[in-house]
Amino acid sequence: MPRLRVPASLPFGAGAFPLLFVLLWSTGFIAAKYGLPYAPPLSFLAFRFVLVAVLVGLFAIVTGAPRPHSWREIAHSAFAGWLVHGLYLGGVFVALADGMPAGTIAMLVGLQPLLTVLIARAWLGERVTLRQWSGLLLGLAGVWLVVRHKIALDANLAALAPAGIALAGISVGTLWQKRHCAHLDLRTGAVIQFAACALLYAPVVAWLDAPAVRWTASFVFALGWSVLVLSLGAISLLYWLLRHGAAADVARLFYLVPMVTALMAWGLFGETLDPPALAGMVVIAVAVALARPRPPGPTPATPPPSGDVAAPPASGTGGVV
Repeated sequence: MPRLRVPASLPFGAGAFPLLFVLLWSTGFIAAKYGLPYAPPLSFLAFRFVLVAVLVGLFAIVTGAPRPHSWREIAHSAFAGWLVHGLYLGGVFVALADGMPAGTIAMLVGLQPLLTVLIARAWLGERVTLRQWSGLLLGLAGVWLVVRHKIALDANLAALAPAGIALAGISVGTLWQKRHCAHLDLRTGAVIQFAACALLYAPVVAWLDAPAVRWTASFVFALGWSVLVLSLGAISLLYWLLRHGAAADVARLFYLVPMVTALMAWGLFGETLDPPALAGMVVIAVAVALARPRPPGPTPATPPPSGDVAAPPASGTGGVV
């Protein structure tokens, strides 16, 4: 499993956060498959955003989360939320509801690491080595091997537009979060983002998507999982990882999502995994290892002037988890 370079002063167990993020994020398609038969996609998300905003708001009040320092911070956080939650989730759910196979949209959204790296290089100035480029391209090939038998781009071309919107939303949104929202408390930021998405979706749902929800056990489970595990758990881990690692380093974790989702679908729904798909999983694992940035080497010590004593190295400034 890939590891991110983060300061050694972080909490015990932080090394498992990338693995936990991939596992939680991969359940998104599974939850959608359970819930979408019982609610229109935008209504499903509107309920999700409202519930998350209320729960996180109460938690922020009880724990005394700091308030944002300016309206500028609020605006940046709301915009990141519209991209990461509003556009990404909205695009994925609408594409699935329109009949796009989960494998197709997983492949399209699988372009996210490459797109994020390109934008991060131009926007944030993050350097990407030839070895990392090789890993990113190899990862894309592995994703195709995993989901190739589920890809049907000719099944519903109209669903390509929301899938493209989802790809753009998650790619730009994660970078916007890293660049403009890194110093905002995660609890405060979550309240702003989910409340902003709820306000954005309310008139859209009222106009386009009548909330004809069937409150079955499957829908309640899917909604509860989406609220607690995905919106509260996976998104918080994503933002934490972005805060403590390079955007390109975090983006490569998304290559693991189709692989883990395929394994979950195999176990839950009996979907097949043929030898090329299994080979693709191996390719993805190798690609993620290649795309991992090399840890910085030790800085050569400068000899002290004659008669002086070299200062000891500072503690707590490095480490790998």
